[in-house]
Amino acid sequence: MLIQIHMLQNYAPSNLNRDDTGSPKDAIFGGYRRGRISSQCLKRSIRRSSVFQDEFAKDGLLGMRTRLLPREIENTLKKIGADERSIRDIMVRVNEIGRESKKEKVDEKAENPGEPEGEEVIADQTKQLIFISTSELEPMANVLLSIYKELGPDKWKKEKISDITRKLGKTLPKSVDIAMFGRMTTSDAFEDVQAAVQVAHAISTNTLSEEFDYFTAVDDLSGETGAGMIGDVAYNSSCYYKYLNIHWEGLVQNLGGDEEVAKRAVLALLEAAAVSQPSGKQNTFAAYNLPDFILVEVSDRNVPVNYANAFIKPVRAFGENSLMDASIDAFCVNAKNISEAYNLQPRRAAMSVTRKPSLDCEVLPDLKSLNNWVKKQLPNG
Repeated sequence: MLIQIHMLQNYAPSNLNRDDTGSPKDAIFGGYRRGRISSQCLKRSIRRSSVFQDEFAKDGLLGMRTRLLPREIENTLKKIGADERSIRDIMVRVNEIGRESKKEKVDEKAENPGEPEGEEVIADQTKQLIFISTSELEPMANVLLSIYKELGPDKWKKEKISDITRKLGKTLPKSVDIAMFGRMTTSDAFEDVQAAVQVAHAISTNTLSEEFDYFTAVDDLSGETGAGMIGDVAYNSSCYYKYLNIHWEGLVQNLGGDEEVAKRAVLALLEAAAVSQPSGKQNTFAAYNLPDFILVEVSDRNVPVNYANAFIKPVRAFGENSLMDASIDAFCVNAKNISEAYNLQPRRAAMSVTRKPSLDCEVLPDLKSLNNWVKKQLPNG
């Protein structure tokens, strides 16, 4: 089963997702420059949203992406009652996890066993960001303690980190966000997870018109007139098309076969994708604009379709039709044409704040109703 979510969302002036120059990200699409919000930005806003935190944090079903694994392992070793000597010795090696390949090259040259060549080792950090579930910490700490006791303090210090991580064994994390968005590491200590949810970069349906806000700040205490500082910030206002899909069977598999948690995950994802916001420059712009249009498609066939080509020719407001009206119309025409041309027959439901979609679908009054519709499409819903 494939669940696809399409959204049209018009943002007020904002700088939601910056590039290396501090300007809002953009892209060329259809020969025109468009506003863009990266998929990484969108996924993080979903993962860190209050919807996900409220739904899953209390059950330990959320992961964390961090380089501070040593700190988490140390706290867990204390929690399980390991003695101070064991904790101290184990922690000397934990920051090497994720450095296995370089570590082996160093060993071949008979260099220091704990330090990759030509690279600073930070005591409380791993080299790479590791996406880890809280449910993985205690089993990992227990196995590390067991390996340490088996080898003894002297052998532990000399053991190849690749051998240590292999002995740790791989486990499937019970984490909704890892199950959805996947995990890839270069360490044998962690099971790679194929993402069950794909998220597109959001692009604007309209051509991009970037602007700059020239601002000044006045010193409140100096008594002097004029600017205490001068600066500028780039921004734009665009109507974005957002697309994501969920492969149901893949999500269930990544969650160890737990269909109930998978159902909760799908419903939470729909709500979080609708109401969560990128945090970039929000203190400056407060661009908290919700989608005007959401369409959900459910198919038995795994044929994902991104309808971005509805906007290959940029849309614009005309007459009594707003930019959002024109975007909804263009989207519906493309969705209808693609579905007919490829004999796709998804079950569809939509919620629209403004314009009623000219598409064969069930039109629902609000997000809660749309969420309930999705719930009924899921197995035993």
